[in-house]
Amino acid sequence: MLSHIIDVLADPIDGTPLHGADDYSRLVSESGHSYDVARQGYVTLAGGAGLRYAGDDAQMIADRETFLSGGHFAPFVETVSEHVHSAIDAAGLDDDDQPVICEIGAGTGYYLSHTLDSVAGSRGIGIDVSVHAAKHLAKCHPRVGAVVADAWARLPIADSSVDAITVVFAPRNAVEFARILKPSGQVIVLTPEIGHLSELREPLGIIDVEAGKVDRMIEQAAGHLKPVGESDLVEFEMMLDQQSIASQIGMSPSARHIKPEALAERIKALPEHMKVTARARVTRLQRL
Repeated sequence: MLSHIIDVLADPIDGTPLHGADDYSRLVSESGHSYDVARQGYVTLAGGAGLRYAGDDAQMIADRETFLSGGHFAPFVETVSEHVHSAIDAAGLDDDDQPVICEIGAGTGYYLSHTLDSVAGSRGIGIDVSVHAAKHLAKCHPRVGAVVADAWARLPIADSSVDAITVVFAPRNAVEFARILKPSGQVIVLTPEIGHLSELREPLGIIDVEAGKVDRMIEQAAGHLKPVGESDLVEFEMMLDQQSIASQIGMSPSARHIKPEALAERIKALPEHMKVTARARVTRLQRL
């Protein structure tokens, strides 16, 4: 619900505060800009140039919902939630505080809703550039506000207002993260590691994860954010059937690079069930 997080949202054009108007059918800024709230409950907050790209389409979001709801990535979800909980504990908030958790590239809200359940009284902002994702985001949890916005542009969030930012296999804008984080806030990033889905890469023709992704992320954030401790490796095996594999590939960027007919044939040639390794690193960063 947008009313839960209205005090944190800001006009994407000039950064002035927003308030709800006409029973929250619109959000209006102090400078007079107005943004309609969709009937599904999300709002698009984009600057004058608008959104540069559309993000995941309806099929990719459906595949994401199907795969994640199967619990295959549960260890990733639990790890992200645990790190957010730890980061908020380290901030020393009062018991009656309502910490704000913002997920960038939140997709269907699967990770964010679980994190909110693990942090008492927390409020969530889900940011995604995809309208199809936002429709799911808006109903994923009663304490989530769904916002369509470009992660690479100025985020429609007030300065120093967010307690934790989560980024799960999504874009990272260090300059904006440092701006919206509270001084005690942290960013929790889950980054795929070499070996992630390794059993599927050769038979399906999927490119492997690039080496050194975490190191490059830290280097690119220099001057704005710094690491909190060392990155932790999260690795586990999943038993996937062909439909789950199709959904996993369908929700990923690989879906844009393989023709559907070719992908279907390759998946059909796989065993009916196979073990697949999930592998990623979780990194925490804070303001300088």
